[in-house]
Amino acid sequence: MEKGDKRIIRGWVFYDWANSVYNLVISSAIFPIFFDIQTKLEYAKSIGKDVKELPEGQPILVDFFGLKLSSSVLFSFTLSASFLLVSFLSPLLSGVADYTGSKKKFLRFFCYMGALSCMSLYFFNPARIELGMFSVFLASVGYWNSLVFYNAFLPEIADVNDHDRISARGFTMGYFGSMILLVICLALIMSTDVGSEKLNYMRYAFVFVGIWWIGFSQFTYRVLPNNVYDKKPEPGYLWRGFRELKIVYREFKSTVRLKRYLVAFFFFNTGVQTVMLMATIFANKEIEWPEGSGSTGLIIAILLIQILGAIGAFIMSKVSQRFGNIKTLMISVGFWIIICACAFSIHKPTEFYFLAASVGLVMGGVQAIGRSTYSKFLPETTDHASYFSFYDASEKIGIVIGTLFFGLMEFWTGSIRYSIVAVAAFFIIGFVALLFVPKEEIEVSDIKKA
Repeated sequence: MEKGDKRIIRGWVFYDWANSVYNLVISSAIFPIFFDIQTKLEYAKSIGKDVKELPEGQPILVDFFGLKLSSSVLFSFTLSASFLLVSFLSPLLSGVADYTGSKKKFLRFFCYMGALSCMSLYFFNPARIELGMFSVFLASVGYWNSLVFYNAFLPEIADVNDHDRISARGFTMGYFGSMILLVICLALIMSTDVGSEKLNYMRYAFVFVGIWWIGFSQFTYRVLPNNVYDKKPEPGYLWRGFRELKIVYREFKSTVRLKRYLVAFFFFNTGVQTVMLMATIFANKEIEWPEGSGSTGLIIAILLIQILGAIGAFIMSKVSQRFGNIKTLMISVGFWIIICACAFSIHKPTEFYFLAASVGLVMGGVQAIGRSTYSKFLPETTDHASYFSFYDASEKIGIVIGTLFFGLMEFWTGSIRYSIVAVAAFFIIGFVALLFVPKEEIEVSDIKKA
């Protein structure tokens, strides 16, 4: 297979179009609002009141295996648990995928697992919240585990000089594709003023996500190569795959630039992903929306982020051509620190919209350049899934820590605003770590000789 095949690149990019609906509809937009409404209804029912009679600002507690938790803390902890499993699975499975040449099979399996789990949310019932959160858990595992195998195709299908452009193109397609489905879902939800019908239409949105994800991913599976390096696995490939990962890990330890970049990525991406996952919950609790407009205001903000995220990914790919990847990332992370400082003190919807616009401009760019930078820094290898598993494990462990600290800060202080302080700390550490990433790769052996 020759690198740069336009048909294969289009197919690879299409998976961003297919899977990004999970991130928008399930993680950010409709499901968090649906979850909040359902838990309020169940809580009001449990204390014999109408939901409108609940005092303003009263914490809504849910019973999860006997534990009394606020809905936002439960959502945060569920995502943290899913990321913990992903960070454990992806390195193990990537070694097997590299040894057997079966990245596409793993990609397809986790795609279907995530999509079907999203569809199962149609049956979400707060009276059996443990089952509902298990669907949330599996959907997250399917989405994030599929990405490690998807990302690993980038260095195989494109030349290094094209990584920034193609990575940004993927994120741009993802932003626009997910926005189209969100608008369709919103049109359906807003077509009625009856509360029970709105909730039912929200359930249909979860089914649409699964159909969209599986349906459009077929374009990817049709063109992506299988077993690029013609690997011929022998019996016992599971343990041989683990050995393959061990070999890659030894190679990884001999690098300096890649290791230092991964440390920086761990911290600044922890901040980015935590914002993406928890922003809706923060805004729903802390912004003083006019009565009855909270859900609509949140959706408008999310659409604004999507539009500007697509633009931001394109702009950042151009900026990286002029200033280089590391300087571009430092600019982006610096903006994120300012955004966190502003987020701590905002209360009004107009302030939140301004902040959402700022988030959108830097979110797409930092994600696209973050992925392509790691791809550029890889040594010559055929074990791309194994190398990207370190990237993926770093990302997921960071999200575990980020969402966990986000939930714990609210749990300890009683205010979700203090969770912003933890997020800002991750960005600051990531910015400092980027200062220590060298321009060229340095072998550990060369350092020792010096």
